[in-house]
Amino acid sequence: MSAFADWIKSFREQHERARRGSLKPGEESSYLAAREELARAMLAAQRLTLKPGETPRHKLRVARALQLDLEFEGSTHRSVTLDVSVGGISTVLAGSPGLGKTVKATLRLPASGPLACRLRISDVKPQEGSVRIAASFVDLAAADMERLELFIVDAVLAMFAS
Repeated sequence: MSAFADWIKSFREQHERARRGSLKPGEESSYLAAREELARAMLAAQRLTLKPGETPRHKLRVARALQLDLEFEGSTHRSVTLDVSVGGISTVLAGSPGLGKTVKATLRLPASGPLACRLRISDVKPQEGSVRIAASFVDLAAADMERLELFIVDAVLAMFAS
């Protein structure tokens, strides 16, 4: 087994203990450091695939389809995410609430239930018959940020065979 595979296996076990809330005393700081190391490595790998003129990401983003309900224009608009990070989401909608607008949202996270939040629309790209929007989380509570972090780490670990 390679050193990386060994590290992933060890981290996966530590991550499962963190998810269950059963890290041993003093183990949380090493877990958080390892989680940050994994995120930095994945961001570095993502930067290798940048096309000329593209801006590198600062937060780890994973491509995952999660149910998303956005409230604007007096109604709820259901969609699915294209990708998710602790900074925000992207999705495709029939119409946009408008660049810079803040909307109420509910994001369905597997295994931990819905995450009610507010999103600020940070980018709008018209497409044929729809718009792709990017939105940033606004004032996300620390507990919700941690739920997102755990989900993103789960998604990254799923990329590596057990």
